[in-house]
Amino acid sequence: MAYAQAPQISPNSTADAELVRRARDRDEAAIRAIMRSNNRRLYRLARGILRNDSEAEDVVQETYVRAFTHLDSFRGGSSFGTWLGRIAINEALGRLRRRRAAVEWTSLEGEVLNAQIIPFPTAAASDPEKTMAQRQIQHVVEQAIDELPEPFRIVFMTRVVEGMNVEETAEILGLKPETVKTRLHRARAVLRDNVERKIGPVVMEAFPFAGRRCQRLTEATLKRLGLPA
Repeated sequence: MAYAQAPQISPNSTADAELVRRARDRDEAAIRAIMRSNNRRLYRLARGILRNDSEAEDVVQETYVRAFTHLDSFRGGSSFGTWLGRIAINEALGRLRRRRAAVEWTSLEGEVLNAQIIPFPTAAASDPEKTMAQRQIQHVVEQAIDELPEPFRIVFMTRVVEGMNVEETAEILGLKPETVKTRLHRARAVLRDNVERKIGPVVMEAFPFAGRRCQRLTEATLKRLGLPA
């Protein structure tokens, strides 16, 4: 699941304030613009907490419904994007708590999830071996991120995957900047160890030399040797 990213609007700009004002008046174009600017960030925040694509999408929708029906409660103390992020995080955490209460006898760490977190670039269709290897490595990375402890995972998703700076991450998660730095450091260390442990079975396929590439080399060599290809 990946959203097209629209250019981010400066959170304190006149344009941002104007969009919010228009959204209060139920201006569809303004609402669409706000959603395009925030879809990916909200989705990844929710996805980092819930580790489930469809639930994350539900959280994003619920976030917008709550935000656009309660715009009068936005006072401008922080950016509009940060305000939306807090709503999304609260909604995702609430769902997580309800899920845990419903299955308290089941370990969430044992859930089987088919997630798509990071849209890695794929190889050309003419190189299926490379495509297969990239998908395997992508799966390893996604699985390793999903296995991060929750406090580390959400900071990692916010800082690294979404690209927020320390101050933005601290504000949106309600943490001290020092806590963000510490959790990110721990997340990277755990992630590195997990990836190194999991990568062994697929690393030999990371640089394939088969299919058309192998055939092309063989034919070129035969041609240079004056032999029929």
